[in-house]
Amino acid sequence: MWFRQLIRFSSSFSSKDLKIQLTTSPKSKPVLNEKLLFGTALTDHLLEINWTETDGWDIPHIEPYHNFMIDPAASVLHYGTECFEGLKAYRTAKNNILLFRPEMNMARFKKSAAAVALPDFNSEELLKCIDELVKIEESWIPNKVGYSLYIRPTFFGNHAGLGVSKPREAKLFTVCSTVGPYFPEGFKPIHLYCDDTIARAFPGGSGDKKIGANYAPGIGHTAKLQSKGFNQILWLCNSYVSEAGTMNFFVYWKNAQGENELATCELDGTILPGVTRDSILALTREWDEFKITEKKFTIHELCNALDNGRVIEAFGAGTACIVSPVSKITFKDKEYKVPLALGNAGELTKRLQDEILRIQYGEISHKFQHLVV
Repeated sequence: MWFRQLIRFSSSFSSKDLKIQLTTSPKSKPVLNEKLLFGTALTDHLLEINWTETDGWDIPHIEPYHNFMIDPAASVLHYGTECFEGLKAYRTAKNNILLFRPEMNMARFKKSAAAVALPDFNSEELLKCIDELVKIEESWIPNKVGYSLYIRPTFFGNHAGLGVSKPREAKLFTVCSTVGPYFPEGFKPIHLYCDDTIARAFPGGSGDKKIGANYAPGIGHTAKLQSKGFNQILWLCNSYVSEAGTMNFFVYWKNAQGENELATCELDGTILPGVTRDSILALTREWDEFKITEKKFTIHELCNALDNGRVIEAFGAGTACIVSPVSKITFKDKEYKVPLALGNAGELTKRLQDEILRIQYGEISHKFQHLVV
């Protein structure tokens, strides 16, 4: 008996044990237009997998979408023992369903879970379960470029107890939502505000993990600045440029040596290792047309380059938008204009957007594609 419990405790769940219960009351599909709000058109089903310290992982279930019962003393409500991920499923012209580099999301999910003392799991088995959920929700994936199925795996500690401790119970679940294009009418360049008195992350912290504690503190600051006409915050860490809102930040410039260079912040533990970030670095290295650098650079270096006309373009990068062109940066009450060669974006920004979309929607074959069906 004890041996079976030990094996169960030390192992992950298996996709082979997946139980499926389909809804008898399917929801109406959303209208595909610019009024479709991100993450609100939730699908009919969810994936749910429970864990306890005594029994280990339960078998995975796909069930009709439902609310969870949670104790008011659950650890997630008091100490933030949670993490999440975000990825998308795309319908190709040949009616295949593709995911974009989901193995990177799964690896990051495991690291985030470990950072908040949640139990380990087999990321390959989780991806297989998510594949099955996507197959069931296939009708929610529009046959229209720009539209996709957003997939949100989430993991939280839910044991009841007010002591600060490692979770003794946990729930891993995944919900999905039909989403539209980030820029339904074309690129809309953003104005970044840079404030060196606030920080998103700090050395030795959890800035490279996808946990709610990295997002909640910035919501109020962002809302305040948006009311003043700015779009996002260009975060700093000890004067070093960090992220743009919830996106990784890139600048394409002539560096101090006069070389054309695409630069982004190095992964020093304060930067989220974005899937889109890594993909941009991989693609541009394949092109081999200019220097690509992951390095630390300060806001003062960036402002100096803007003052001296060395910045060619700048953009944020993330799953929701792919790339988001930057038109202005404000720092110390001075506004710096960022060039937009195409009027609403830089040439490199547009090229990256087009290339990644071609991969995501299967217009070309690429190693970044994960075939679901």
